Amino acid sequence: MKQEEFIPIILIRIIRIRFSIILLTISIITRNNIPEAEKISIYECGFDPLKTSRLPFSIKFFLIGVLFLIFDLEISYIFPWSATMKETKLIRFITMILFLIILTLGFIYEWLKKGLDWE
Repeated sequence: MKQEEFIPIILIRIIRIRFSIILLTISIITRNNIPEAEKISIYECGFDPLKTSRLPFSIKFFLIGVLFLIFDLEISYIFPWSATMKETKLIRFITMILFLIILTLGFIYEWLKKGLDWE
C-alpha cells in the first residue's frame, strides 16, 4: 500500500482525538462538583435505607463471577476459531485443543474442590 492511502485514516483519527479532547474539556469545565447531602446519601428505591450499604458479600458471588468471565472469554476465542476451521493449520488446532484442555482441567478442579456448590 502507498503512503498516500493512509492520509484519510490519519486525518479521521486526528479529528476524532481532537473532538474527544474538546468534549472532555467541556465536561470538566461545566461539571457541578459540589457535594451535597442528597448527592452523597444512599439511594434505595426512594426509601430511607434500612441499613448501611457497606456490607461484605459472600465470596461465592465473586467466585461465580470470575468463573463466568473466564468461560465467557473462552467462548469469544472459540467462535472465531470455529469459523475459520477449514483454513486452520495443525499448530493452531493443537494450540486450541491445549487451551480447551487447560480450561476443562480448571473447571474439573473447581468442581472437585466444591467451589461451585452453593451452601
